[in-house]
Amino acid sequence: MNRIILDTDIGTDSDDAVALSLALRSPEIKLEGVTTVYGNVHVRANIARKIMRLSGDEEVAVYPGVVQTLLRNREVFWAGIEGEGLDIEDSKEKDSKHAVDYIIETVMNNPGEITLVPIGPLTNIAAAIIREPAIAKNVKEIAMMGGVVRLGSTAVELPPIEHNVKCDPEAASVVFGSGAPILMVGLDVTRQVSITREDKDDLAVSGTPLAVTLTKQIEGYMDYRQRDFTYMHDPLAVALLINRELVTTRRMSVRVDYDHRHPTGITVGELDEQGNVEVCLEVDRESFLQLLKERVFS
Repeated sequence: MNRIILDTDIGTDSDDAVALSLALRSPEIKLEGVTTVYGNVHVRANIARKIMRLSGDEEVAVYPGVVQTLLRNREVFWAGIEGEGLDIEDSKEKDSKHAVDYIIETVMNNPGEITLVPIGPLTNIAAAIIREPAIAKNVKEIAMMGGVVRLGSTAVELPPIEHNVKCDPEAASVVFGSGAPILMVGLDVTRQVSITREDKDDLAVSGTPLAVTLTKQIEGYMDYRQRDFTYMHDPLAVALLINRELVTTRRMSVRVDYDHRHPTGITVGELDEQGNVEVCLEVDRESFLQLLKERVFS
């Protein structure tokens, strides 16, 4: 069983909510805690709590984290759609531990047992590594949704910069350079797992409160982006803790090239048998989507 901390910017793109639900509904995963990052982390925490209630689990603690970027030198993107249609309570948990403290404490007290699953900007993870560098040796793995190396079969179709990295490239640089074992689930594979409005309707047929809520969130994000499809980026990172054979990978060293401009933050991957990063390059789309349908939307 994989014991994980899910670090998320839930609330903007609907895929974070799907990823959280997949983690909660998979017996192969024990969700130790949820940490939120980037922007209004308390709103994000309340969204996470609402999704957990719909998933039938209210026992997992949620810890709000870092609001700004690591160096406070970049504008934080806030779409303004966070929480729409969820009827979340506008409240803060009193005396809640900070996300960075929780990450450090949990990893260091359970050496080799905790997998960090960051599916948003990497600010919380970088801050934890800076405060306690031994996290890099004590974490089981960092299974992140982020980056793009443009080395797989869809390379020509991909942008050079990925959202989670460009939001805080300095933080991404800290994490990739930490030496921690990393599984990089980047656009190379996540852009291969799109769903359409028709796919979304097919997912909603069970009619459960969770399925209905998630499909409405997916539809709302499609409307916000003014397109008839979206990608299941973040759930793929969680799915690989259930079935790693969904993807093919190559071992690499990865660095983040960035400067003061925006957007910036190119993840450069170089083949390296001694590298600390397993980079996902291809994915079995149909098997992944079937897993989502069975676990989350049934």
